[in-house]
Parts: sequence; C-alpha cells; structure tokens
Amino acid sequence: MTEKAPITSPLGNSERDITGKALQGTLVDMVDLHLTAKQAHWNVVGTHFREVHLHLDELVDSAREFADNVAERAATIGISPDARASTVAEGSGVPNMDAGWQQDRNVIETVVENLATLIRRLRARIDETDKTDLVTQDLLLSISAKLEETHWMWQAKLADG
Repeated sequence: MTEKAPITSPLGNSERDITGKALQGTLVDMVDLHLTAKQAHWNVVGTHFREVHLHLDELVDSAREFADNVAERAATIGISPDARASTVAEGSGVPNMDAGWQQDRNVIETVVENLATLIRRLRARIDETDKTDLVTQDLLLSISAKLEETHWMWQAKLADG
C-alpha cells in the first residue's frame, strides 16, 4: 500500500517534480549563502570592516528570508523541503569560503563571485519553471531581482575611483 502524501499539490506530478527540484536547489543555495555570509561576517577584518560587516548582515537576512519563502512554496506544492546540513553541503552551488580571518577586499570579492554563481543557477531554474509553475517562477524572479541588485552593490565596493 502506498502512503498518501499529507499535502496535495495543485500541480500535476511531472510539473510538481520539476518545480520541486528547482525549489530544492534554490533552498540549499540560499541556506548556504546565509551560512557563508555569516562566516564572513564573523571573520572579516580590514579598513572597511564595519561597512562590510554590516552589509553582510543584510545579505544574511535576505538569504534567510529567501530560504523561508522557497521552503514554504515547496511545502505548498506538496514537496517536503530539505535543508539539513548534509543536504546543503552536498547540493549547494555556493563556492566555499576559506576558514579564518578574511581581509575585507577578499570578502567582497568572494561575495561578488558567490552571488554571480547563484544568479546563474537561479536563472536556469527560472527557465525550468516557465512551463511547470508560474507562481514558483514569479518567486524565483523576485529573488533573482533582489540578488542581482545585491550583486551590483557588492561589485560597486570593488570599483576604484
């Protein structure tokens, strides 16, 4: 006897599976972005410490909110979200940050690189959900817009005047 899922989906099985995969990938990326940014927040040093430290907190808050919204959307369509540490470690596309103290410029460069990677991954998921679930696509579009704005702001810190 097959077990009935406790949450039904408004999507067909194929659409739910494709959309669920896009949401799960985004969830692990956003959780890892939060963790990576927090790691940098605790370890940044340098002339621009305070500005970078505070800007990292904004990134952490955004990543947490994105993760929560994505996980709740997954649950809404009948997909059990999985953000366990092992799942995040295995599935995230966020490049690793070195351990230890990090110079402010290195942190900024790493954040810029990480955001660029995540935006590319997210844009692919936006394409994947075009035919499966426009509500999810809309959520991913809004996250992408905010990440792209954040990417611009972090890149601006690297511009030498």
